[in-house]
Amino acid sequence: MTALHRSDPRILGPLPGPLATRWLRRDDAVMSPSYTRTYPLVVRRGSGAMIEDVDGNRFLDFTAGIAVTNAGHSNRKVVEAIARQARRLIHMSGTDFYYEPQVRLAERLARRAPGPEAKRVFFTNSGAEAVEAALKLARRHTGRNRAMAFLGAFHGRTYGALSLSGSKPLQRRGFAPLVPEIHHARYGDLESVRVLLRSVCPPEELAAIFVEPIQGEGGYVVPPAGFLPGLRALCDEHGILLVLDEVQSGFGRTGKLFASEHWGVAGDIVCLAKGIANGLPLGAIVAKADVMDWPSGSHASTFGGNPVACAAALASLKLIERRYLANCVRRGVQLRLGLEAIAAARTPIKEVRGLGLMIGAEIRGASGEPDPHLRDRIIDLAFHRGLLLLPCGPSTIRFCPPLCLTPRQVEIGLSILDRAIEDAAPGALAEAGRSAGPMARPV
Repeated sequence: MTALHRSDPRILGPLPGPLATRWLRRDDAVMSPSYTRTYPLVVRRGSGAMIEDVDGNRFLDFTAGIAVTNAGHSNRKVVEAIARQARRLIHMSGTDFYYEPQVRLAERLARRAPGPEAKRVFFTNSGAEAVEAALKLARRHTGRNRAMAFLGAFHGRTYGALSLSGSKPLQRRGFAPLVPEIHHARYGDLESVRVLLRSVCPPEELAAIFVEPIQGEGGYVVPPAGFLPGLRALCDEHGILLVLDEVQSGFGRTGKLFASEHWGVAGDIVCLAKGIANGLPLGAIVAKADVMDWPSGSHASTFGGNPVACAAALASLKLIERRYLANCVRRGVQLRLGLEAIAAARTPIKEVRGLGLMIGAEIRGASGEPDPHLRDRIIDLAFHRGLLLLPCGPSTIRFCPPLCLTPRQVEIGLSILDRAIEDAAPGALAEAGRSAGPMARPV
């Protein structure tokens, strides 16, 4: 049998298959209806950039579990690190005791986070918890009560993180009142920030500005070149902390370990999760040492910094830095060129944006307006051909595959996408007189 990570997509019959259908029924009977399931995929195993479902269908994964398995599904080195640590120690709460993997990982993160200043680390279990910790730390350190974030932002679903988010009304509906004194500016627009500071948000009361270097859930939006440096200068001018949410954009996703490195900007606090441990639950905030000055007992987490998760993170970080950063850049160029070739063939793709393997393709209908229904149809058709994609923003397809993606897998993914678009929007490619794929040879 061909190793899963070397195999091509393979669909054996109608989806979902018989075993998947049974699991979907069982899931429906007991699981919360609040989850968003994009398509009926019941996963059995994964390897590299490939997924196999319970019926034996194989899929090329351009989601990485929402930008999490950056080193690839079930990476052998990460699995070995997890097994070694699990044989030694699975849990001994880092909030009351000490253990080596937590310290080693904190040292690595403190060294690698942007900026020359000494840093300290607080571990959590998720991105939302990291944002909550950052909000608490910012308020306590500055003695100020206000915070600012951006329209289109997604920082998590717990109350503080949700209050900072400005992504979808559905995420807020029915949960009021949220955390007060949080303001939202237009993303990428420094003047919008200045207007808020002049009108409704006194800068001397503003503890922190929370920003994603590249907006994730908002549509994989890359800001103008001067936005993050300008935001850094504005924060310095008024004594405001700059909190960089690198939960989705961090750990090599954009071709650099942290996306903010593309603009030479360092945050006072950086929020991390998703790709940090390649699938194990772990998050963190890395803050300047003089900012992380809260006293013992003021914040803690029973499971944050779990020794097995820390071991996975150390192995993942080593792989990303030594092997996958360079591959991310090359495959990102290849994927982007291929998407631009499809867009040039008069397809519904009207804009391709992103860095590394954090790429968004904006889908618009014949009227030129965002078309979420067409976007979702393309994603569904791609799924039935063996390619896993996810939506983001009003009408964007997000491409965030594992960083171990091969040149051949990029070509296969583009070819499947090309056919899905042709079927979802009949005539779009025919008008151009050709199909756009396969395209984008290796670089």
